[in-house]
Amino acid sequence: MSRLEVKALTHVYSQGTPFEKTAVQDLDLTVESGGTVALIGHTGSGKSTLISHLNALLKPTSGTVLLDGEDIFASKAAIRSARFRVGVVFQYPEYQLFEQTVFADIAYGPKNLKLDSTEVDRRVRQAAAAVGLEESLFDQSPLELSGGQKRRTAIAGVLAMEPEFLVLDEPTAGLDPAGREELLEELFRWQAQRGAAILLVTHDMSIANRCQRLLVMAEGRLIMDGTPRAVFAQSEKLLSVGLDLPGAAHIAQLLRQAGLALPPSLYTVEELADAILSLRGKEGAPC
Repeated sequence: MSRLEVKALTHVYSQGTPFEKTAVQDLDLTVESGGTVALIGHTGSGKSTLISHLNALLKPTSGTVLLDGEDIFASKAAIRSARFRVGVVFQYPEYQLFEQTVFADIAYGPKNLKLDSTEVDRRVRQAAAAVGLEESLFDQSPLELSGGQKRRTAIAGVLAMEPEFLVLDEPTAGLDPAGREELLEELFRWQAQRGAAILLVTHDMSIANRCQRLLVMAEGRLIMDGTPRAVFAQSEKLLSVGLDLPGAAHIAQLLRQAGLALPPSLYTVEELADAILSLRGKEGAPC
């Protein structure tokens, strides 16, 4: 099992100038392969700065990042290794497509790994299939694709490197509900098949609720870490840092105010539906 660790990480932008800003402060975090983690926080909480350190795109002001116990900043070789083992997909990755064909764009990472052509071909086809991208598109220019196809091409380019940790910054931003659901299912399926870890940065509480673990950042610090149920149970703390609850939790609150005797911890549509149905036939139940 691979382990990615953040130790006492602090990052200060424009240090020593009038524009100095501490974006992440003394943060500790451990993520192991094989699970799904959601990272949430208000805009400006430090999420993007944090994930930029995970594959050495940013160097800490202090503290470090360890991959299986080794400092990823220790040498150029360590940095290179981290960038292949920890794949980061930033928001709207389709704007970073640059090759002449879809195939070449997906193949860019594997080729940089110095893999032979047979292995590169295998990885490109496997990654494209994982995100539902048809091989008939391989010879087209990425610029000719639809928005959703561009998003899938960009993500496939990272999957083709077969990372042990996949970090995604708002991967469903701008997609319609059907496209969002389809992409999420594909990513979770890839994670389960590979035994990798997914760290998903999102503002959508319904997406965060589908992960096994939930991290909450505020003012550059990690303030909550637990299962979605444990985190969402602390509704007042979440609201105090500008965050919200899943939609099902809000509906449950309104129904309680209307007199429905619902349990206190309902955070998914399925749970809410089951709880309402269980009240049918009980004396005095409004439904």
